[in-house]
Amino acid sequence: MNRNLALEFVRVTEMAAIASARLMGRGDEKAADQAAVDAMRAMLDSVDCQATVVIGEGERDEAPMLYIGEKVGTGRGPALEIALDPLEGTTICAHGGYNAISVMAIAEAGCMLHAPDTYMMKIAVGPECKGIIDIRVSAKENLKRIADAKKCRIQDLTAVVLDRPRHQDLIAEIRSTGARIQLIGDGDVSAAIATATPDSGVDVLFGIGGAPEGVISAAALQCLGGDFQGILQPRNAEEIARAKKMGVDDINRVFKIDDLARGNVMFVATGVTNGNFLDGVIFKPWGAMTHSLVMRSESGTVRHIRAEHHFDKKPRY
Repeated sequence: MNRNLALEFVRVTEMAAIASARLMGRGDEKAADQAAVDAMRAMLDSVDCQATVVIGEGERDEAPMLYIGEKVGTGRGPALEIALDPLEGTTICAHGGYNAISVMAIAEAGCMLHAPDTYMMKIAVGPECKGIIDIRVSAKENLKRIADAKKCRIQDLTAVVLDRPRHQDLIAEIRSTGARIQLIGDGDVSAAIATATPDSGVDVLFGIGGAPEGVISAAALQCLGGDFQGILQPRNAEEIARAKKMGVDDINRVFKIDDLARGNVMFVATGVTNGNFLDGVIFKPWGAMTHSLVMRSESGTVRHIRAEHHFDKKPRY
């Protein structure tokens, strides 16, 4: 996969971020998400590739654009698979919170899990803890392993968990160990990346969130040398049937990082609102400023790109 594609794809997330950032704090989640989808779709069609959306905005009958299975790109160039979330953190953006991003993961054909739009139990850690986590054991046991790997006390660790009623028992277990907890309202892709980001103060992500976001998180952690495991958590028989239709024969399977995203993986993200590792969009009289992250698993390169977008010379999103 040509490394120059990474810079083409970051243009896609930049435009989606700018479009959705215009609606920051307006309280309209659907409008912010639709703005990001429309901008991302328009920009994807300018990239020379033959790509299939394997993680998108839902099934074809639920999403008018960027649905699972949709073909994007110019139709020329390499065959790719794309996992995307035009606005990861729609509630965050709508309420002017922290860590909303526009994000994409790109891999060669056949290298990404085709995950259904259901839930997934997750655990994510950074490079120091690669190979030592096990989602099948308790949070307490995983925290002990992480502390041993980092040569610190469990009390020195910080776990990130989505603030949801379903996590009451998990939160109580983590608290019983003495570890600290950062509860977040949305945006567990950013939280997963934070586990592998130096000086973020985050050591592990626990809990149940969206399965599509799990695949995107795994792709990011492949680039950063971290680790990820997940188990699908379908809510009903319909979601189980959908998962099997997409090739998931064992619904209780533990998906390891290489099962979710393998090979030559690219990851791009642009900040919509300010966050732990990306600044949000800043509008100026002449246009906007963006902060993006571009990573490649093959080389381990991590680039931070700060761009100025002059609206008199490019489309005004």
